[in-house]
Amino acid sequence: MPNNDRLFVQILLLALLGAALWVMAPFISALLWGAILAFASWPLMRLLTRLLHGRETLAAGILTSAWIVVVVLPLVWLGFNLADHIRDATAFVRDVRVDGLPPAPAWLGALPLVGERLVGMWDTVDQQGPALLASVKPYLGQTGNWLLARSAQIGSGVLELSLSLIFVFFFYRDGPRLAAFVLRLLQRLMGARAGYYLDLVAGTVQRVVNGVIGTAAAQALLALIGFLIAGVPGAIVLGLVTFMLSLIPMGPPLAWLPATAWLAWKGEYGMAVFLGIWGTFVISGVDNVLKPYLISRGGDLPLVIVLLGVFGGLIAFGFIGLFIGPTLLAVGYSLLLDWSRNAGAGDDPKAPDA
Repeated sequence: MPNNDRLFVQILLLALLGAALWVMAPFISALLWGAILAFASWPLMRLLTRLLHGRETLAAGILTSAWIVVVVLPLVWLGFNLADHIRDATAFVRDVRVDGLPPAPAWLGALPLVGERLVGMWDTVDQQGPALLASVKPYLGQTGNWLLARSAQIGSGVLELSLSLIFVFFFYRDGPRLAAFVLRLLQRLMGARAGYYLDLVAGTVQRVVNGVIGTAAAQALLALIGFLIAGVPGAIVLGLVTFMLSLIPMGPPLAWLPATAWLAWKGEYGMAVFLGIWGTFVISGVDNVLKPYLISRGGDLPLVIVLLGVFGGLIAFGFIGLFIGPTLLAVGYSLLLDWSRNAGAGDDPKAPDA
């Protein structure tokens, strides 16, 4: 009879755990990113708490407010800019239908070998513009619906990102108690090596957030500065594009090279040269110097893990998956690599870090 009572209690606990996970399911991605961000930036929280003489709630509020200013407000500003650019694109299409394309730029005809052919193609498109627009009109509605769906996904991702920053406050405030709780659970599961694996996870999270996501944010900020100085329209949108492209190898040039070509096409040769130099030595310089240094601290992380994390996270979690995916895969890879290398170490908590 006692065994039956124990089995009943275990079933009841499992049912309660399943119900709790079901309730939390809509917030899993926000909770994950909130925990990852708090984990990676915990040294800042610890420093701020010391400066405020141990007032954890105040330190958590200040640091969370700083994240809101740095992350949420630029995304809201980006949303308004996207709406303006959509209106501009609609007006451009309407003007092309009525007035046709503007005259081909003089430098296009001056290009050796292909200049005259390109000007001829330009004039052909100008003459056949209304017919071309009429032929693609049936597809414009589908494209608009696709863009609307992607915009909705981005908006949902921004909402989740904002919600994760609310969770960050509680992770900051209750961090030591949560860490002690997690450590006790891991000790029940892993024994003496629980603390070692917790340190391994902490190092991996900080390495990925600082090396991959932090570097991408730095490149996006530097790209935004360059676009604003050069007078490129849609600088904020291009900054976000740079951030997303920075998560893949050799991605940032796909953002600033077209902007440089556009400046040259407009005749702004000085600004085109400036943006080309800025992109080569400043934007891409961060990717070539800072990212390998930050990622390699504490171990090497294969590039394929980052790529799979970016695209897989985007599919699994939406926009916020850009941050969650690489981190989760990197943590899993580090744990598996350490387990395989130290399979013979038993339960020695002093096993060397992988």
